[in-house]
Amino acid sequence: MLTGADGQLGKTLTALWTGSVLARTSTLTALSRQQLDITEPDSVSKALGESKPDLIINAAAYTAVDGAENDRDAAFAVNQQGAENLAAWASQSAAWLIHISTDFVFDGSADSPYKENAATGPLGVYGESKLAGEQALQKLLPEFSCIIRTSWLYSEHGKNFVKTMLSLMADREQLGIVADQIGSPTSTHSLAKLIFAIIQQGPQAGVFHWCDGGEMSWFDFAEEIQQQGRAAGLLEIAAKLNAITTEEFPTPAARPAYSVLNREKAVRAFSTEPVQQSDLQEWQQQLATVIAALKAQ
Repeated sequence: MLTGADGQLGKTLTALWTGSVLARTSTLTALSRQQLDITEPDSVSKALGESKPDLIINAAAYTAVDGAENDRDAAFAVNQQGAENLAAWASQSAAWLIHISTDFVFDGSADSPYKENAATGPLGVYGESKLAGEQALQKLLPEFSCIIRTSWLYSEHGKNFVKTMLSLMADREQLGIVADQIGSPTSTHSLAKLIFAIIQQGPQAGVFHWCDGGEMSWFDFAEEIQQQGRAAGLLEIAAKLNAITTEEFPTPAARPAYSVLNREKAVRAFSTEPVQQSDLQEWQQQLATVIAALKAQ
């Protein structure tokens, strides 16, 4: 069973499922927020009790980083209580739970990619709520929960940095892009394939990190988005991109200055070493996949 089927990861998982080997032997029940509200124990019991899944993929999340600062209860209701509700059902039914978390559980003080056992220290409510969800799973479902932390998630669906940049680049002559926050972009396509690999090989309990292998600033990422967007015909002109500091672009929630994730553990555990198909790096290939999907739309 997939929760959060109407989110960008949920939509990608649903779309890719039919072409995966898992579809030959398993059935995916994908439920939107309207069909399953994970914050409500009765809703969880009803939906899961009817389908009795062997494995739950929790892609439901409160992801409004800035909004969470003024809506703490809503963020914790989904990211902590929702995870607890799913874990409580799974613990009674011998079901596995694959849960998506975030790089925002870290404070950004590191200078090398974060490993899974690195000390956490969220800077804002969103990160705090996601960390609380992780802790709930590790307490209630320690042997049957697989937590995947990911970063800078984007796709052809919903709202994300790639789509926002393409829209702004099409409308403006110049843009200021933050250049002193370093992280790793992750396509929902690569994250979905990791999740499929985890299911196929048999889930492992614990925390894993996943991204598309790059290490860059938002400014660097925007430059590549612009380059690929122009090559694909999505942008007619090249807006001037200006590198700015976090201080010049204040937001309600603080962001980690460095949140690159070390994904070696996941690569080893689930045999997900990428195949080099071109001169592009993996993160560039993943962006090209999404750019092509946006062009097709």
